[in-house]
Amino acid sequence: QVRLVESGGGSVQSGGSLRLSCTASGAGFSRYESYCVGWFRQAPGKEREGLAHIDPDGTITYADSVKGRFTISQDVAKNTWYLEMNSLKPEDTAMYYCTADLFFPTDWSEKTEYSYWGQGTQVTVSS
Repeated sequence: QVRLVESGGGSVQSGGSLRLSCTASGAGFSRYESYCVGWFRQAPGKEREGLAHIDPDGTITYADSVKGRFTISQDVAKNTWYLEMNSLKPEDTAMYYCTADLFFPTDWSEKTEYSYWGQGTQVTVSS
C-alpha cells in the first residue's frame, strides 16, 4: 500500500501564504517508480476540486482558479511533493488532499483517476 501524508495546513489571513507538503511511504511505494501526483481540495458541501498536477517528467497543469497563485513542485529524492499557495482568499478555505497514481491520468482533474489519497490537511483563510 502507498501511504500519503499531507502537512502544512493552518489558518491564515486573506493574502497570506502556506506551503503544503505530501510525503509518500508504505510497503507499496517505491522510489524507483514514477508517480503522477495531484492536489485537490474539498470545501463543505462542494465537490472535490482538482487544483494542480505534476507528471514524473515535471510537466505541470493548474486549474484556472489557482493559476498564478499556487505552485506545485516535487523533491523525488525526499518522496515529497509540495503545493505553495500565495495570495490566499477566503474561498480557498477547504480540506486539501494530495493524490498519486502510477498511470498518467486521462483527465488530471478527475478524482477517480487516482489510486492513492492522503488524509487531508485543513486550510482556513479569514478575511
